Amino acid sequence: MGASDNADTLTHGEAIPDWRVLEPMDLSPILSAALDAFYETGFHGTSVREIARRVGVTVPALYYHHENKEGLLIALLELSTSDVLSRAHAADEDAGGDIVQRLSNVIEAIVLRMTMRARLAALEGEARYLSPENRQRYRAVRKGVEQLVRQIVEEGVAAGVFDVDDPAETTRALLGMCQSIPRWYHAEGTLSPEAVAQKYVGIALKTVGV
Repeated sequence: MGASDNADTLTHGEAIPDWRVLEPMDLSPILSAALDAFYETGFHGTSVREIARRVGVTVPALYYHHENKEGLLIALLELSTSDVLSRAHAADEDAGGDIVQRLSNVIEAIVLRMTMRARLAALEGEARYLSPENRQRYRAVRKGVEQLVRQIVEEGVAAGVFDVDDPAETTRALLGMCQSIPRWYHAEGTLSPEAVAQKYVGIALKTVGV
């Protein structure tokens, strides 16, 4: 099934047996080439001809699989957002109902994905080039992550465990710091994905007053 074949499945996410384990994604040669090109030169700076050259196919052959360049972008974005949504839900369920552990797990899952799949995560900045229809589809999936974190924050406040004045803005702040990771993280650096995740979990817990 292609990345854009089932928006409902993407919105709710699929089961992840171990949310801390991220195997290499099984991208088609065309999507792999598009991801590399978009990462290196941006969506606007990448031509379909360049992607076809990287794959070793003709432009008409590429169009046989994807309608246009935007079709490649939305396919990658839907893979990206459904991946993080699935992992966040699996991490939440793995916490056993403990509100502090739930937030810790979800932030850890998001950061592990942002570091271990940094190229794919960085692509989300290119969503501004989507058409209104595709942008709405993309936001519907991305909204699922925000709703999950906000729900945890609100429940933590209601239980008297978190000290937060504005759960919505706090949620946006937490996700914003996570989404900035692909801008600076490099796998060859001194911090491992696990180390970055633990640092960000600590920051998240302090942010909610734990």
